[in-house]
Amino acid sequence: MRQFLKYTLASLTGTILFCLLLGFLLTLGAVGLVGVIVAGLGKEGDAPTVEKDTVLVYDLATVIPDSPEAIDPSAIVFGSEAPSELTLRQAVLALEEAATDDRITALYLKGSGDLGTGLASQSEIQPAIAAFQAAGKPILAYDISWTEREYAVASLADTVYLNPFGEIEMNGLYAETMYQAEALEKLGVGVQVTRVGRYKSAVEPLIRDTMSPEEREQTQRLLGDVWQNLLTAAAAPRDLSPQQLQTIANTQGFLFGAEAETQNLADAIAYEDEVITALRELTGEGEQEAEDSDLDFRQISLAGYAATVDDPLTSRRSDNQVALVYAEGPIVDGGDGDFSQTGIIEGNALARQLRQLRQDDEVKAVVLRVNSPGGSATASEVILREMQLVREAGKPVVVSMGNVAASGGYWIASQADAILAQPTTITGSIGVFGIFLNLEELGTKVGVNWDGVKTSELADIFSSTRPKTEAELAILQRSVDAIYDSFLDRVAEGRDLTRPAVAELAQGRVWSGQAALDLGLVDELGGVNDAIATAAELAELGDDWHLQEYPEPSEWQQFLRTFLSAEAVQTQAHDPLTTQVLQFVDDAQVLRALNDPRGVYMLMPYRFVVK
Repeated sequence: MRQFLKYTLASLTGTILFCLLLGFLLTLGAVGLVGVIVAGLGKEGDAPTVEKDTVLVYDLATVIPDSPEAIDPSAIVFGSEAPSELTLRQAVLALEEAATDDRITALYLKGSGDLGTGLASQSEIQPAIAAFQAAGKPILAYDISWTEREYAVASLADTVYLNPFGEIEMNGLYAETMYQAEALEKLGVGVQVTRVGRYKSAVEPLIRDTMSPEEREQTQRLLGDVWQNLLTAAAAPRDLSPQQLQTIANTQGFLFGAEAETQNLADAIAYEDEVITALRELTGEGEQEAEDSDLDFRQISLAGYAATVDDPLTSRRSDNQVALVYAEGPIVDGGDGDFSQTGIIEGNALARQLRQLRQDDEVKAVVLRVNSPGGSATASEVILREMQLVREAGKPVVVSMGNVAASGGYWIASQADAILAQPTTITGSIGVFGIFLNLEELGTKVGVNWDGVKTSELADIFSSTRPKTEAELAILQRSVDAIYDSFLDRVAEGRDLTRPAVAELAQGRVWSGQAALDLGLVDELGGVNDAIATAAELAELGDDWHLQEYPEPSEWQQFLRTFLSAEAVQTQAHDPLTTQVLQFVDDAQVLRALNDPRGVYMLMPYRFVVK
């Protein structure tokens, strides 16, 4: 009955959304609709024109995901933010191309309070920005207030501007976790766990009131690695040492106005209109008055410029293909549809995609770009099996780790021919856990009781209406132990390490990409383009190959993307409270998505957000 109701409601909801969408589209008028459809199913529309002496503007708040985002059709009906117009490879390619484009005279890094990229993606973008300096083109950067992550990018500029009433934040990084054991006890919600790994702390917020020594140790190490990377990135272009910035973090925290200039973190204190004047001098527009305050110097956005740049790897003429497969989000069991949903990795769907690539004679190598905190143990094994079969078919498999490739994300990467990560990639977390809630006491408090019948003693082992017995927990612990042992075996085999060595560095501990390299969990440091080059080299293709990205967007998705991009307004920044609420909602959605049939998960212990 539950399945009947679920599918009935899903069908009803889909019908309603379709009718609303159809009605909305009909209101556009026949001519307008035809125009939109033609634009959507065509190429991407006319690319913007780049005039001579144009400034390339990179708004640092621009969201830059690894792969194009799939669009929910209901977004047209109910309204939503426009999908990101720029992927990481497009951003890097555009910056590198602009550095040698005679029409682009300078790069403007426009601060907006935060970065729209993760830590590893930031590491890939920074060298592309530095290409402007190598080409002798000026880089200007301006913001009212610079955060550490923004400043690590802005420090590459020839001229760093700071608003007279602004500041440069340099007070270090802080991580905290909300512990809920006491609150759950007061509510009458019981929590029982099974886990392996002293550092596998994903369950601790539900069973503790403070940070465990192991959790404190690993978080301190990870935070320290990230912080040192940011200090080095910010200090080197300014002829400062990381220790000088560390001293500022320990004693001042914030440099206000002229203070930042005195200590060589800023080059000039200026208002935005003064920065625009400097940009107009670079474009040759001089002191002419601008009619539009948003277009008061000759400029093109990074996304706009990227639309004018051809990708030399995808446009090559060759029958040989290197497949770049994006795997982003938590790993969940199942997935009967196409491998096209972004933000979640369905085990069966990704496995099916890998199977198709294995059976395609034109595909000579596979690059799996992993951005995942992990999830279902069963789904992770399903994916890894297909990875193994691709290798057995004689096709090299290279994993490119993004911002995070931990726990189940590391499981699916462990047996690749080569693993590449950035120094700030979050990886490891080789551990397993199961978590079981019981609502018996809560039900008693509110007057709710459960009763039932069963055919055997263990039939209700997964019931959430009573606590597990010691015998039941022992059974569930054996399941977790078996998964953990398999995890160690796969890592030992894939990384050519001894099992005792893997057991020592595992224990659920999270590592930075740099630490993982030192430990042998990854093979080298590098980004997605480095991984592509490695795959082509392992397949001995020379230059006779082209790149194909997966999942491939359907014509319907292309239409929706064009439609929403044309209609949507600019994304607005969220206030801190709204941001926290959205993160809470995202975390709740991740938890709801976990559906391992054995109730066993390999998930990173926390969402790591650098502020």
